[in-house]
Amino acid sequence: MTDSASPGPLQGLKVVHLASLGPGPYAAMLLADMGCDVVIVDRTVPTAASVPPSRDPRRRGQRSVALDLKDPQDFATLLELVTRADVLIEGMRPGTTERLGVGPGPCLARNPRLIYARMTGWGQQGSLSTRAGHDINYIALSGALEAMGGKESVPAVPLNLLGDYAGGGMYLVVGILAALLERQQSGLGQVIDGAIADGVASLCAATFGMLASGGWKARGTNVFDGSAPWYAVYRTKDGGFVAVGAIEQPFYEQLLVGMGLNPAQWRRDDPACVARLHGELESRFLAQDRSHWEMRFADSDACVSPVLSFTESLTHPYHQSRGTYTVVDGVPQPVPGPRLSRTPFPPPAPPPERGEHTDEIRRELREPDGAD
Repeated sequence: MTDSASPGPLQGLKVVHLASLGPGPYAAMLLADMGCDVVIVDRTVPTAASVPPSRDPRRRGQRSVALDLKDPQDFATLLELVTRADVLIEGMRPGTTERLGVGPGPCLARNPRLIYARMTGWGQQGSLSTRAGHDINYIALSGALEAMGGKESVPAVPLNLLGDYAGGGMYLVVGILAALLERQQSGLGQVIDGAIADGVASLCAATFGMLASGGWKARGTNVFDGSAPWYAVYRTKDGGFVAVGAIEQPFYEQLLVGMGLNPAQWRRDDPACVARLHGELESRFLAQDRSHWEMRFADSDACVSPVLSFTESLTHPYHQSRGTYTVVDGVPQPVPGPRLSRTPFPPPAPPPERGEHTDEIRRELREPDGAD
C-alpha cells in the first residue's frame, strides 16, 4: 500500500489489472507509483514468469488477489472489483475477456464510469488483430526496427523497451490519464484500444517528418542511426564503449579538442574530412580505457558518456546524486517518476506474492462501497 505521508497525485483511484505480460504490468506500476490502489487479479494456478512475483518491480505498491474465473464465487469477486474500480487494465487477445464474461459491455453496464483499458500488440481491429506477436514484430512493422543499425549489418534489436514499454505501457497510461480527465466533465468511462504498433508509430513522428522533408535516408546514412562520426558508439582499449552525441557545432568542436584534433582541419561541411573522421576517432578511442575518456570529458559539453551496464548504472555518481534508483526488499529499481513538486509520488512498497491479499480484498468487498 502507499505511504500515507506521501499519497501521490492519484490517491483514491482504484485500478484492477487482469494480470498480463509486458506492457500491462508496467502501466499498472506507473499508476501505483502515482498513488492508485492497484489490485492485480492473478490466476490461482501459477504461470511461467521471468521474474518471481515478489521480486518484480512492476508489481510494487500493489495488492494481489488470486481468482479462478471459472469458479462462480471468484467470478463474482471480480465483478465486484470492477463495480468499484475507476480503471480496468487487460492485456488479452481481442475477444478473450468477452468470452470470459468481463468484456467492455457487461463491465460498463455495471460501472458506467469505468475506464476499460485494453493492451494488445496489434489492436482490437485490423488485419493482424487476432495474430500473435511480440515487441520485435510490432517495431518491425512500424518501420522503427529497419532504421536501427549500420548499413551493412542487420537491424539492431533495442531490447523490448521500444515496443512493450514505450509504445505499449507508457502509451496506454497516457490514454488512461486522458480518459480520467475527460470523465471529470462527462461523468462517463470509455474503452481504450491500446496497440503497441500504434504507440511505436507515434514515437516515430519526428522521423516521419524527416522522411517527408528528405532528411531521412537509407539505414546507415543518418545521424541518429550511428553512422555520423559525431553521433556513434566507439570501443575502448579495455573492451568497453563510449557514446558520442556531439550534434551541435560547439559540442562537436569540444569533442575534437578533447580528442587532440584541430577543429579547423576537421570541418563537417567537408565530405572528405567526414569520411575519414570515423576511423580517426575509432583508433583514438581504442588507444585508451573507458575510464580515461570518462575523466577526459567529465567537465566538457562534448557529449561523451561511458556506456554502462545496468549494474554499473546503479552506482554511477550522477544517478547517486539524483537518487535515480532505490532498493526495495533487496531489489534495485528506478524510483517513481516524473518528480512532482507538490504531490510527490510515494516511495515504492514491495511487490506482493501471488494472491497475498485475497482474504483482505474479499473482506473489503463485503463492506459498503464508500465511493461517491
